[in-house]
Amino acid sequence: MSTSHKILKIARQIHLYLGVFIAPALLFFAFTGGLQVFSLHETTRGSDYKPPAWLVTMAQLHKKQTTAVRKRPADADNHPPAAPVSAPAANAAPPMPAKTDMPHAEARNPLPLKIFSALVALGLFISTLLGIYMAYRYSRKPGLITALLLAGVVMPIVLTLI
Repeated sequence: MSTSHKILKIARQIHLYLGVFIAPALLFFAFTGGLQVFSLHETTRGSDYKPPAWLVTMAQLHKKQTTAVRKRPADADNHPPAAPVSAPAANAAPPMPAKTDMPHAEARNPLPLKIFSALVALGLFISTLLGIYMAYRYSRKPGLITALLLAGVVMPIVLTLI
């Protein structure tokens, strides 16, 4: 067996075992990220939509690696935090113009990019499921595949609870 063949065989095994181990996380991130593209995890001002608690928690875990969801005050969007009052420095930079002084950028429609991003998430989800199927179908060590898959499920749960 040539050296390049040995290296290729080792690379395939590393790819297989790492892929199976991280597959549960890829499925989680693809699913929750796909839902976040359309902001299904948050409410919008003036809307009656209230996202399910499980979706809010999963989005928080996806974005902040914690299940603790911080409650925002009802008027947090209407009032920016007050700036600290201090004496002006002699060499201080001029104040930044207010947002209303900025020229308005042309409004663009984000829907096409959102649809593309959702399709990417769906593609990643399906591709990962196919990878798990292929790992079982073509591996001679289904016990090892199952152990790695379970470790990929259990480890993030344990790390979340720590």
